[in-house]
Amino acid sequence: MRRKMIAVIGGGNVDRAIWQQAHAVGRLIAEKGSVVVTGGLGGVMQAACQGAREAGGETIGILPGADASEANAFVTLPIVTGMSEARNAIIARTAQALIAVGGEYGTLSEIAFGLKFGKRVISLHSWGIFDEMLIAETPQQAVALALEEEASG
Repeated sequence: MRRKMIAVIGGGNVDRAIWQQAHAVGRLIAEKGSVVVTGGLGGVMQAACQGAREAGGETIGILPGADASEANAFVTLPIVTGMSEARNAIIARTAQALIAVGGEYGTLSEIAFGLKFGKRVISLHSWGIFDEMLIAETPQQAVALALEEEASG
């Protein structure tokens, strides 16, 4: 059986609170046996990858450039695209669900792609402008919603 791939999306420059939430989301995804998918760079992406790796999980970084060395140190499988922000569509297609933690305009595009592709999209202190999005208050709720489990806290 294939493991679920859950995208953790958000800004490349974040404050400590958002970083901690993304780290917790990544750790919880890994603890549930799923794979973390990110854009592979810093901020939310690095925090989620670090959390997942610390829990023994795997991480995929779908990179905007054409050099695998651009990936943060916690990406186990870097995928180079040379597509800049267009790689956001690949992130949304790859994941079974997307969790937005904080975010900038690139995050908004990933949310829109996810919804367009019929994916489950969860906002954790992120954009909440689409009715189809699910809203989570905690990393635990976000991961439970992404994995379609009973949200518990």
